[in-house]
Amino acid sequence: MLLISQLRLGPNKSVTPDIEFESGSVNVVLGRNHSGKTALCRLLAGLPTPAAARVSVNGRKQTMGVDRSWPVSMVYQTFVNYPHWNVAENIASPLKAGSSNRLTAAEIDSRVHQFAAKVHIEELLHRMPHELSGGQQQRLAIARALAKEPQVLVMDEPLVNIDYKLREELAGELKSLVADTDTCLVYSTSDPRDALSLGDFIVLLQDGDVLQMGKPLDVYRYPLNFKAADLLSDPGINPLGDKAAVRPEHVSLDPVNGLTFTATISGVETNGAETYLHAEVDTADKSRAWVVKLKGMRNVHPGDQVSFYVSEADVLTFKDDAGEGVSFG
Repeated sequence: MLLISQLRLGPNKSVTPDIEFESGSVNVVLGRNHSGKTALCRLLAGLPTPAAARVSVNGRKQTMGVDRSWPVSMVYQTFVNYPHWNVAENIASPLKAGSSNRLTAAEIDSRVHQFAAKVHIEELLHRMPHELSGGQQQRLAIARALAKEPQVLVMDEPLVNIDYKLREELAGELKSLVADTDTCLVYSTSDPRDALSLGDFIVLLQDGDVLQMGKPLDVYRYPLNFKAADLLSDPGINPLGDKAAVRPEHVSLDPVNGLTFTATISGVETNGAETYLHAEVDTADKSRAWVVKLKGMRNVHPGDQVSFYVSEADVLTFKDDAGEGVSFG
């Protein structure tokens, strides 16, 4: 288990609640730029950072300074591989450095093939990093991190520089990489889809503060405040008032029992599978800009006046923006 207590993500930030990540779990830290994600990742890896906390892994406390035996590996969003070593030598590097129990050449070779196979680059062992695609380079970085056999694997937005289809493929593989081990995976991202598809547990960060944490579905259904709801929504949530909102995917053009809103379409986007309607919507107190996310292609055009329908069960309400919140329905 990874325990983070008395966490402060910057010199002028408040102390956040304790965070516990279980062994063998995928834990997603979700936040926008400058939220504190990278500071937290570097803290866990024992690297210089403005963040401070008491960190322990399976009861072992983190100490100050360089500690090569600290059981945490980190994968960065940029492709950090040794350029003058081939793929096999890159993967082998942590097996050769700082090991008190020296492995034989045959043992190292066996492990190199084992971890290369895990990330599907076993056929590339003799290539140099510059000969690899972006996705292959990131697979190499992951294999090298796994070769250390860490108790905690930290990944700081590892797929942000990879094309969308490859992102989906690698993201799906990450869960299987830790499924048969006790490795605790900490994965930082700015994409809510990663939090919902990958996470066993999620932490929402904004401006150095922990907004909320828990199981993804619980946080999605019961956000504590507007900021937490908006962070776990893509596009952002649609306000109904100062303390109520609805997610873009919970608005319909088809009548449902609940609330009805008159809207004027200002823009339409589609990717074939989904249509996004930008609209000015008449809510109870004033006109508000919404984005509505619908399945499939829709015959709607800018300038059209339409009715939007929302089930009351899908309305999120908040007591205040900084405190407790509930969802009714």
